[in-house]
Amino acid sequence: MKNRLDKGIVCWGCESTAHTFSCSVLKSDGRILSDVKSIYTPPPGSGIHPREASRHHIEVAPKVVKQSLIQAGLNMKEVDAIAFSAGPGLGPCLRVGATVSRALALYYDKPLVPVNHAIGHIELAIMLTGAKDPVVLLVSGGHTMITAFSLGRWRVFGETLDLTVGQLLDQFGREIGFSSPSGQRIEELAKKSSKYISLPYTVKGNDVSFSGILTTAKKLFKEGKDLDSLCFSIQETAFAMLAEVTERALAFTEKKEVLLAGGVAANKRLQEMLMEVSNRHDAKFFVVPKEYSGDCGAQIAWTGLLAHSANISVDIEKSFVRQSWRLDKVDVKWRD
Repeated sequence: MKNRLDKGIVCWGCESTAHTFSCSVLKSDGRILSDVKSIYTPPPGSGIHPREASRHHIEVAPKVVKQSLIQAGLNMKEVDAIAFSAGPGLGPCLRVGATVSRALALYYDKPLVPVNHAIGHIELAIMLTGAKDPVVLLVSGGHTMITAFSLGRWRVFGETLDLTVGQLLDQFGREIGFSSPSGQRIEELAKKSSKYISLPYTVKGNDVSFSGILTTAKKLFKEGKDLDSLCFSIQETAFAMLAEVTERALAFTEKKEVLLAGGVAANKRLQEMLMEVSNRHDAKFFVVPKEYSGDCGAQIAWTGLLAHSANISVDIEKSFVRQSWRLDKVDVKWRD
């Protein structure tokens, strides 16, 4: 990364792509001065409804914004830039964060910086772990892809063709009565079994498909198959697929670092598999700290700070949100 960060620069960031409304303040030396969040939790057996999640964001926004500044010990006048998650994500949720950020930028006359949510996950994980030039496996409710930086952009070397791995876990979780997100509870059940039940293993080129796993697991659950064994088998199958395509990308790029990022990165079994892949290729393995693996304002504030250092900002009138915004369409001007 180019050393463009001036000492003492402060960025306030707002994350609102899905179930989380979070605000954070970061300094250019990497210190997270605050990271305050409120998470919308749907009823058991239900997924995230964009309208209800956005309503939650509207209700909690004033308190979260205020607490982020109090925790940081700063006021908005002391902030150098304001960043917001501009996509990808759920439209109604994105618009809440964008509206809050626009209002603050306009009132306090601060530069407004749009941030790609996926790049936010990656850049925060790189800063927190000390990785330099990794192959990244980004896994969450909204993302499943293998990416590495090359020629000014994060390039995709493999991705999901249908469901993300987070959606796989959440949708099966809803089937058995959990609310989203369900990954942690499925991981707990999986630890209680070591019996593997055969599920569809679908890798096409360097892409993956999880819909077959979900359909089959739902069917087997209704037929009375042991739930712990099903959870174990879902993890083993899906994570083995991810390990395979990550290893192929690692061999192709010949990089010497692997970074696991995103909400599903907190899963210990997935970490074990990626560690084995890294060891086989004599590569260093990094995983984002659990407290920052999920959606958070810190990923937006840090990436906004990096973008601000490269003179990236947007006029209020042009600060549109994008429900679909691929990370490989973003020019990353702050990296070599």
